[in-house]
Amino acid sequence: MGIGKIIGVSVVGIGLLGATGFIVAQSPVGKKFADSRKQADISVPVLMESVIFGDLERTVSAPGSIEPKRLIKISSQVSAKILALPFEEGQIVEAGDVVIRLDPQALVAILDSSKAGLKQQEASLLGSQASLINARIQYERLQSLQETGDATKAELDSAEANYLNAQSSKAVIEASIEQAQARIVQAEKDLENTIISSPITGIITTLNAEVGETVIVGTTNNAGSIIMEIADLSEMLLKAAVDEANIAPVEIGQEAKIYVNAYTDRQYHGTIQRIGLKRQVAGDGTGTFEVEILMDLSEGETLYSGLSASTDIIVEHFYDAMIVPSQAVVDRRIEDLPKEVREGNEIIDLNKTFTRIVYRVVDGKTVATPVKVGPSDLTQTVITEGLSKDDVLVTGPFRLLVDLKHDKAVKDQNAVDEPEENSDSDIETDSETETDSETETETDSNEEAEETPADEDPQESP
Repeated sequence: MGIGKIIGVSVVGIGLLGATGFIVAQSPVGKKFADSRKQADISVPVLMESVIFGDLERTVSAPGSIEPKRLIKISSQVSAKILALPFEEGQIVEAGDVVIRLDPQALVAILDSSKAGLKQQEASLLGSQASLINARIQYERLQSLQETGDATKAELDSAEANYLNAQSSKAVIEASIEQAQARIVQAEKDLENTIISSPITGIITTLNAEVGETVIVGTTNNAGSIIMEIADLSEMLLKAAVDEANIAPVEIGQEAKIYVNAYTDRQYHGTIQRIGLKRQVAGDGTGTFEVEILMDLSEGETLYSGLSASTDIIVEHFYDAMIVPSQAVVDRRIEDLPKEVREGNEIIDLNKTFTRIVYRVVDGKTVATPVKVGPSDLTQTVITEGLSKDDVLVTGPFRLLVDLKHDKAVKDQNAVDEPEENSDSDIETDSETETDSETETETDSNEEAEETPADEDPQESP
């Protein structure tokens, strides 16, 4: 076979293959395959999730700090020098243990002076009683003489005045005696206050003084010296500042989750014990209410006083509710939604500008679906109306959800795209087949080219 004939046969074969490919491409199966390939190429990869049913907790979040339930600040009731501090900061003390001893010398002197003053007043009382008796006798005598005309009215009046003055002097001295007795009681009490005992069993969390320092008593304008603080660390409170906008659903007895900043690997639980009734204003003008939450600590566990923490107060429970990721719920202008979505949908309030929707995935395309939402936490939202249990939603990425439209071709970016892999393998197989055919054709051509000279040699030789 000649080279020209081989080339002609090859051209005819290629033409037949092209015609066959054109016929297959124009067939219904070919068109469907081409359309699916085209749609797959233009589909946007997104995150998809099915609607789930589960439990959701509506919470109110607030910052706060950890404080002992029982915290005693010990200050002195007398001004005196510290003689002894038997315990150091961090040590455990029992109720009744002596924790502070003050110098009693000045108070002993005051007590002795008060006792001496009492004796003086008691002695004065004896003289006052004698004067009173004398004045009474004189007055009674002049009364008898005045009746017989042996005493004048002026003499009687003077005697009466002396008698009344003696009574007054006695009453004054008796009051002075009571005052002296009260001073003695106060001096004895002050002397007792030089020995200070712990009122509770706890740990000394703060020690502000040293032996030899003089402590002072607080007055109206000056705070007294706080010598130490003793806390019972077995019971701790979270004092949370709840924003005034969120205080309404918070009630005593509600449970709370507590997150201590120093212990990121732990989660504590607690119960609300007290809600402050007075609004407190922070430095930036924010209004808050103090809520005390008693923490549930395991036996023997203690926490540092003053730790920063935050809490999620559980104000409402939802059981077996329809839940979707909060990110999947977006706001859209009602006028921007397709006509078939807007009309006849009872969920959409046409008097408003925006409505909340999710994007369902139906046959590989997005469907804008208005929904009614319930409570939400940081990650999940309850859907009360608009969805069914079999719906699949677009849940991300958020950058795509911001501008996502209705009837947009999408595909799950986490799913394995098997059709494309099969198509690629088919293309590779076809290419390999064509390559093998071309190789075989070239081989045949070479063989014929080699055979031709061998046949022609005998004819050309003389």
